Amino acid sequence: MTSTTTSPCLRRTVGGGVGLAIAAATITATASPAAAEDYVVQPGDTVSHIAARTGTTVNAIVSANNLDARATIRIGQVLTLPTAAPAPVAAAPAPAATTHTVVAGDTVSALAKRYGSTVQAIVAANGLDSRAFIRVGQTLTIPAAGATVPTQAGPAPAPAPTTATHLVVAGDTVSALAKRYGTTVDAIVSANGLDSRALIRIGQTLTIPGATTGSTTPAPAAPTATTTAHTVVSGDTVSALATRYGTTVDAIVSANGLDSRALIRIGQTLTIPGATVPQGTATSVGNTFAGRTYPAHVVAAANENLATLRSIGVPSKDEMRALVRQTAIDMGVDPALALAVAYQESGFNHASVSPANAIGTMQVIPTSGDWASDLVGRRLNLLDPRDNVVAGVAILRQLVRTAPDLPTAIAGYYQGLSSVTRNGMYEDTKRYVANVQSLMSRFA
Repeated sequence: MTSTTTSPCLRRTVGGGVGLAIAAATITATASPAAAEDYVVQPGDTVSHIAARTGTTVNAIVSANNLDARATIRIGQVLTLPTAAPAPVAAAPAPAATTHTVVAGDTVSALAKRYGSTVQAIVAANGLDSRAFIRVGQTLTIPAAGATVPTQAGPAPAPAPTTATHLVVAGDTVSALAKRYGTTVDAIVSANGLDSRALIRIGQTLTIPGATTGSTTPAPAAPTATTTAHTVVSGDTVSALATRYGTTVDAIVSANGLDSRALIRIGQTLTIPGATVPQGTATSVGNTFAGRTYPAHVVAAANENLATLRSIGVPSKDEMRALVRQTAIDMGVDPALALAVAYQESGFNHASVSPANAIGTMQVIPTSGDWASDLVGRRLNLLDPRDNVVAGVAILRQLVRTAPDLPTAIAGYYQGLSSVTRNGMYEDTKRYVANVQSLMSRFA
């Protein structure tokens, strides 16, 4: 959208209301640039996320920049990003190869078909494991048709250590994770800057160095623990939600900062840690919210985006909160307003996607992302934490500039400014505005 009177339609996670415009397109993660020699640290960056985006490793960045055991970095710091060592040059001319940056939905078999190569050749060229697992943003070498795949005489090599990420769920301990991933407690403590108690928290994303990838995969029926979001409706209680999601009352209370009474309110967005989901379940976004049912193609796009966010990992809520504040300051928007909207929309949980395909911390739908891209003069990727916050703050800035007063600007973020001007505030919009203004005093 390019008109300031058109609804920004930031619709909607499990925590906000329902917008009037629905985006059908699935957001695809922006292709990561090739690893550069220098990188300037931005708000919200962590070494693990920089490594994931640029195709290198935490250990390589720590070593190249003489970082401490916690891999501490600061905004504005210039990091040296080591590139992978070039492959040895074959004695005979080899068929030409190309590179491909992985986007959501890519598989090795599909890429082999597209480029006229083979699965085996791509796996060998990129050192993939037996599952041929790839991640969004990863740069792959695609050997040309006819490229020779090296054969190996003798026994297969032992599984190679790699670096994995793990989202902490209820019941996790560092010692249990070390055993599960075939690494050591000391390695996990060092890679994540943990203290001597090796304390971890539910929802925290850990870097697991030295994880070994075996040739066998877990049985499909085994359940895996994950973190999901739930919007409170009439009749919900924390104990009932714990039973429904296969977690505990204490875990929900701790993850959401509830008091000893475990009081929750209708419309509140709860983080549900340790929810058990059968392995292989592809979707967790429903098709209805607040009485509105969304088209199948919109919900499918939402589920794909949620799966992408979970696969690439997201910053912690504290990191997202700091990123929202700094971005608002940089863009000349009241930080209390941006923080209040972000908290109302997602609770600072970037791994949030609504049935309307509203994405991330600021809950921006793709069409609103296009509008925000026009406002800032560059293409924004809503799956990227920084771009998502920039999009939301840019729209807030525009609404504050064009709306007659602050309540109307806030209503415009929820309902769309043109709709507010034409129809007035709906009842759920009035509640949204009241909530945001109340939260502003908390974040002032």
